Parts: sequence; C-alpha cells; structure tokens
Amino acid sequence: MRIPAWTEDELVLAGALVVKNGWRELRTGEPEVQELSDLLRSLPLHAPEARSVPSFRSPDSVSRKTTDFMTNHPSYTGKATRCGKPTLLMIQAFTERETEMCLAAEALRDAIGSGELYRIPPQPEEVDETGASAIEGRLLVRRALARERDPKLRARKIGQARGQGLPLRCEVCAFDFAQAYGDLGDGYIEVHHITPLHVSGVRETKLDDLACLCANCHRMCHRIRPGESWRTPDALRELMRKPTGDAVH
Repeated sequence: MRIPAWTEDELVLAGALVVKNGWRELRTGEPEVQELSDLLRSLPLHAPEARSVPSFRSPDSVSRKTTDFMTNHPSYTGKATRCGKPTLLMIQAFTERETEMCLAAEALRDAIGSGELYRIPPQPEEVDETGASAIEGRLLVRRALARERDPKLRARKIGQARGQGLPLRCEVCAFDFAQAYGDLGDGYIEVHHITPLHVSGVRETKLDDLACLCANCHRMCHRIRPGESWRTPDALRELMRKPTGDAVH
C-alpha cells in the first residue's frame, strides 16, 4: 500500500521538533524521533490499513522529514533535499511565525494527550473543496468545528447576545436573518470559534471565544488556501474593507 502524504498536522509536529533542535535534523536513533514516530502512527488521520504498514511514519521517515526542514530552511547553505510544497509552506510558516506555530504544535499535543482528538469524528469542512486544511492542521480545526456545532453552546451564545440587548446579526457584514426572512429567520445565526487554533487549547470553550456569523461569512472564515490559517471575523472584516482590486489572491 502506498504511504499517504504528510498532512499539515504531522508537519506541524515535525517542524516544532526541528525548531526545538535549533533547526538541525534529528537522527533515526534519537528518542525524540521514536516518540514522534509513535505519536504520528496513532493520529486519527489515515486509514487503519495505512497506519499498519511498518514503514508508515517510521523513525527513518521522521528523521528524513527533519532533514527536509533543515536543508530547505533559508539559512541553510548546503544542498536542499527534495520535498513537497506542503513541507515548504510549513517551513515558511515556522520561519515567519515561529512562536505561533510552536504553540500550535503544543496545542495539538495537548489535545492528543487528553484523548479529545480521538473521540471527535471527522467534521464537514475541516478540509476545503480542494483538500487543503489550515496550516495548523485539520485536527485542531476538527475540534473547533465540533465545538461550534454543539447546539447547547450555540443556544447559550444566542442567549448571551439577546441578554445584552444586541441584535442577532452577523458580526462581520451585519446580515440579519429575521430582517431578510421574517419569522423564518428569527433567532437564526451561526457561531464561529474565533480563538486562534494555537491558543484555544483543551480548555472548555467560553462564550467570548465565539462570534455570531451569517452562513456566507462563516464559510469565508473557514475557507482555506494552502499555507494559511483560518480567518478570524476581524481578519475577514478587514478583507472586506479592501477594494476588490487590492484583495490578495
């Protein structure tokens, strides 16, 4: 069976290991490599038959991936190994936002260690229509989406807005379902987990972690382009303020 390509989640964990090692590769026999190999083989990302292949995320393959990170870093002066675009995008993310990406790896490890990520089933939209996921990986998005879809949490967020006398409308574009659809839209809004993936951690979601959004803005917050994080409502609002010709493509 063909070994699946490395996912963003796996690359985040490998990248954090390389950063911790001073952007130097780690050899197959090093305990950190064996530990990461065991962890990657346990992640609920690939089919069981793939994970059962002995060479799947073996210590040798993990060591090779750390070599990819080292030799493709901008400061490396030797010959770079060949690696795919996802690895190059992850190297760029760690180079430009090292602290944030290391925090994402820590959040991912915490969620794995708590067992939470093994209990959450795959969620619609954790990857987009092209198969891309957030640069922090699909498992953190999976957890956030599962929390967003908790009907009790959504009801509490709506209750909070109404209790504060706030109109139930999109916090990005101000769309009001009741104004548009009358009684049919009364009381309807979607909620979005606005807390950045690397800081949301394994703690219980707070109501202030959520924003009320219309379906369109919610979809645009979650729409992913390779190498990017998902968007917060503030980021989407800023994007909407830009003239169409100035939008980043």
